[in-house]
Formats: sequence, structure tokens, C-alpha cells
Amino acid sequence: MTDQIDNVLHENRVFAPSAEFAATSSLTAAEYQIRYDRSLQDPNGFWGEVAADLTWMKPWEQVLDWQEPHAQWFAGGQTNIAFNALDRHVAQGLGKKRALIWEGEDGEIRTLTYSELLAEVKRAANALTALGVVAGDRVTLYLPLIPEAAIAMLACARIGAVHSVVFGGFSVGALADRINDAQSKLLITADAGYRRGQPVNLKANADEAAARTPTLEHVLVVRRAGTPVTLQEGRDLWWHDTLAAADAEHEAAALDAEHPLFVLYTSGSTGKPKGVLHTTGGYMVGTYLTTKTVFDLKPDDVFWCTADIGWVTGHSYTVYGPLLNGATVLMYEGAPNHPDWGRFWQIIQKHGVTILYTAPTAIRAFMRQGDAIPAAYDLSSLRLLGSVGEPINPEAWMWYRRVIGGDRCPVIDTWWQTETGAIMLTTLPGAHPAKPGTAGLPMYGIDAAIVNREGEELGPDEGGLLVIRKPWPSMLRTVYGDDDRYRKAYWGEIPHVYFAGDGARKDADGYITVMGRVDDVLSVSGHRLGTMEIESALVAHPSVAEAAVVGKPDDLKGECVVAFVLPQAGQTVDPVSLRAYVVSQIGALARPDAIYIADALPKTRSGKIMRRFLRQIAAGRKIEGDTSTLEDPGVLERLAATAVV
Repeated sequence: MTDQIDNVLHENRVFAPSAEFAATSSLTAAEYQIRYDRSLQDPNGFWGEVAADLTWMKPWEQVLDWQEPHAQWFAGGQTNIAFNALDRHVAQGLGKKRALIWEGEDGEIRTLTYSELLAEVKRAANALTALGVVAGDRVTLYLPLIPEAAIAMLACARIGAVHSVVFGGFSVGALADRINDAQSKLLITADAGYRRGQPVNLKANADEAAARTPTLEHVLVVRRAGTPVTLQEGRDLWWHDTLAAADAEHEAAALDAEHPLFVLYTSGSTGKPKGVLHTTGGYMVGTYLTTKTVFDLKPDDVFWCTADIGWVTGHSYTVYGPLLNGATVLMYEGAPNHPDWGRFWQIIQKHGVTILYTAPTAIRAFMRQGDAIPAAYDLSSLRLLGSVGEPINPEAWMWYRRVIGGDRCPVIDTWWQTETGAIMLTTLPGAHPAKPGTAGLPMYGIDAAIVNREGEELGPDEGGLLVIRKPWPSMLRTVYGDDDRYRKAYWGEIPHVYFAGDGARKDADGYITVMGRVDDVLSVSGHRLGTMEIESALVAHPSVAEAAVVGKPDDLKGECVVAFVLPQAGQTVDPVSLRAYVVSQIGALARPDAIYIADALPKTRSGKIMRRFLRQIAAGRKIEGDTSTLEDPGVLERLAATAVV
């Protein structure tokens, strides 16, 4: 079997930056090319200049020490990411600027200026120290999306503790596994968080997990919902009491550039959790530069990344990246459809959001509700729209631009991973024309290529394996406690390059389109088809709001195409016309053999479609694996009972 992926979906629409946006953009296409070329030809000079924007307690001795597959960036230097995100701005006179605007699902609003956020982080840092947490210790966070989550992350970073954020939707078992793998000595949780109007009892889950985690010494509990909790004497403490007793002054620790910053466990693993380890200096420089450049950041922007901090997107583009740039960040605790599907648009109108960064799954869910809901709100404050999490199909991209952006806001797709730490591919909004469904060009320092399994580069529009050929500052350093796994998983597949499992193609303009996980590629009658392309063709049909495609073993074809589709509101899906439409768009090979017309897809609360469950349903197998992370576990039973057409 070849590693080449057939290119079957062709997209010809192109949108140049508007004259108005380009006029205020900080970057032109020519300037990007000059900087990009330099970043590859003189990486030490390029990254040294970027890092010099930030504060270092001790200068680095070497920008990059690369011993494949291990990198040390800014070796010998000392810095502190929390100092750079807070103290630096206060010292520059930005203390009264809003750092964080938070809205709870229940409508509560809290605003923290840079000075106020710094004061909270200092107290939290002293509180952690008083509990015996020292540099290098691991601290697990299991919290709703509330200000204390960001405060706890920054407090850990301030003292050099390594934070491990576990998404608040994860099960007891998933939490316990992650605490044990990191050998955390402190857990920070909350009584509960709100989800669709109901409190989710995090403390009860934390108590069960704590019973299985012998390294835990203390549990700090944030009071969020006011639900009754039991505090275990000698172990459990209220967050507010502990911070109230802490000293108000704290000096940020000078940490080596390669000091561990956080461990983040990749989701969807069926085996032992895989803890991706990021370090301080390189991650700081990478998230600082990408936030500033990719989002064309302005001083008065209100930046809303809708991701939970339990995911890397929340780490890099809710907390660290925006705050390193002195931006105003919006955080929203709850569901996008509570109390109704207008909640996101109401928040944008209320708070004057200028940059919205969200997931394709959310965009498609909004599409399904129709245009009238967002049309009822004033979205004129928006100036830039971003997409993150998985490839965005062209029709969702077009809807996002037209309905949410009013045909005036650029739409940027971004490709990156937990492992990469920061954005790797995108279309810079003021510099480059955008192509729906295409991530775009590589960011500075990113030497991206499309290759076959032997590492040979493929030609234009030939689908293959997406690899990175040079180290970059925000890259993961290892898998926590398992360096052999790091070597094999990321550097063992193709000689001398980073490969984390995505297929892609590059067009004649150098734009890269990510075609989905190689594991999800279907082999139909000897042809390798990317699921993203078939899903995009399905969603382009006027009756379909969202689709997921998997393969089913077939004696004749090898695999046949199975589609799960959600109808547009008020529409009926006709399977005959839908199959014909797919054939007309991308050919007979992609015709779905089976179509499930569904009311929902199995997704995590972050919006990730869990295709392994769909493969089990398509094959008629028993559902196996942890379903506790699903937003709606009942969807699997409903799908299995759905008539196939």
C-alpha cells in the first residue's frame, strides 16, 4: 500500500485581504517571506531577536542545542513566563488594562486588570509554597473554566511547579491515571462547575481519584457553585481561605529556559496516558510570537479563544500567548447553547469581542441552527475569525466568513498540535489570500514538507505525510517519564523528521491542506481517501449540517465508505441525491455505501469527534473504550439503533 493520499477535492475560491484590513496589518506578504526565509537560514539570529522582546533574568548562552531528537532552546538562559505575562506589563504602565474578562454560564461577570491578576497570582504562588510545593513538583488542575484556572497555572509557572491540567469533563479514572503518571503532590479542583445550567460535581470526582493516588498530599478547593462538599481534614483546604492567609508579595523564580513548564495528556488514548512535556523558554517565545503575528494583534483587541484550558489551545491561546502580549482575554465557562444557541453571539455583542478563535465542530453546530440566530446580534466588533482543532471544511469556512464575519472579517485556519505547542501553519490575515479549507503557509521557523514513508518530498497536490524537518522553540521535549515513547512516536516513523500522524497536500502556491489523521484515511479499491475531503463534500450539500466518515471492512473494496450525517435544521436528507452529489463532487470512489442519518455525533466536550466509536458502530461491533469523556454518552446507543440507508 502506498502512503500517498489521493487528492479528490478541488477548491478554487480565493479571498484576498480587504484593503481596510491590509491597511492596518502589521505584515505584508513580502515582509513575511523575508522573515520566513531568514528564520530557516539564520534560526539563531531570528529566534534570538524574538526572544529579546521578553525579559530574561539571565541571558542565554546558545539559542539552539539540537541533539536529535532532543532540543534545548535558549540554553543557559533564565526567565519566568508568569513574570513576562504579568509583572512586565504592570512595570510598563499597563496595570489598569483589563487582562481577563470572565463570564460564567449563570451570567456572573468578573474582570481582572493586569495589576489585579498579578496580585492574585502572587498570593496563589505563596499559598502553593506554604503547602510545600517547590520547583519541579507536579500540580494537577481539575477545574471549570474560571479565572482561578488561569491564576493557578500562572502561580505554578511563577514558582517553577509543573502544572498538569486535566479537563473538567474527564472521568474519575482518567483523572486518577493522570495524577499517578505525573506523581502530583497537589490537586486543585472546585466544588462544581456549570454545564447547561446544572452543576457538575468536580469535588466528588476528585475525592474518588484522590483515593487512588498515593502521591497527593493536599487538595485545594475553589468555591464556584456553592454546592455542599466534604473536606477531608489534613488534606483538603478551601482556595479562598488559603489565599487570604498568604503573603501579598512574591518574587518570580528565575528558571532555566529548559525548566519543565507543564505536562498535558493527549486525549483519546486507549492505553497509558501520554504526557506531552513542554518547557519554559521555547514555549514562551513560540506562543508570544504566534499570538502577536497570526492574529495581527492590536492593543485594544478583546481576544476570545473558546477552548477550555484543559486542552493545549486553552493553554497557548487563552492564557499564555495573549497575556504575554498584554492582550485582553475573554473566558466563558459554559456551553455554547445555554440557555440557547445565541449565547456566543450575545457574549460577543456584550463584551465587544474583536477576535474569535473556535473549533470547526462548533461552527458546524451553529450552521445547523440557521442564519437567523446570529443575525439577531450585533457582531460588528469582530475583525478576525480563527479556526482550530481539526481541518475546517470549505462550506463551514464560507458560512463562518459570511454569517459571523459579515463577509468582511478574514478567516484563518490554523494547524498545530498539543505536541507542537503553538501554531505551525496558517494564512496570515493581512498578508496572504485565504483559501477555504486550507490551513495555509508555515509560520516562522517551521520547515514543513509533504513526504512519503521514505521521507522523499512529494510534488504539488500529491497527498502524503506532513512532517517538520527542523526543530522549533515551542516543540515538546519528551513524553513525561517515557523518552523511548517520545522517540518512537514522533521521530521513529520517518528518518530525521517530526511526524505526528497527519496527512496533507501542498498546492502550487505552497499552501498546505491537512487531510486528516493518517489513521483515518480510507483504503477503497486501492485508493487512499482522506476523510476530511469526503466529509467536506457531504457538508457542501444543502441538506447536511455536519458529517463524519469512517471505513468499514469490505471483502471486495478493502474498505467501504460509511457516512454519519446530521441534517440542516428543517431539512430532510435524501440518500439518493446525497450519494449522487458526492460522486459529482469528488468521484464514484467516495460514494457512501451506508449513510446513518443522525441527531448527534459522539464528541468530547472540546468538540472532537470520536471516530473510533463510529468505526465500531459501522462494523456492527460492541462499543469498547472509555465513553465517559463524551459530551452525550447516550448518542452511541441512538446511533447504533439508527436505520442505515
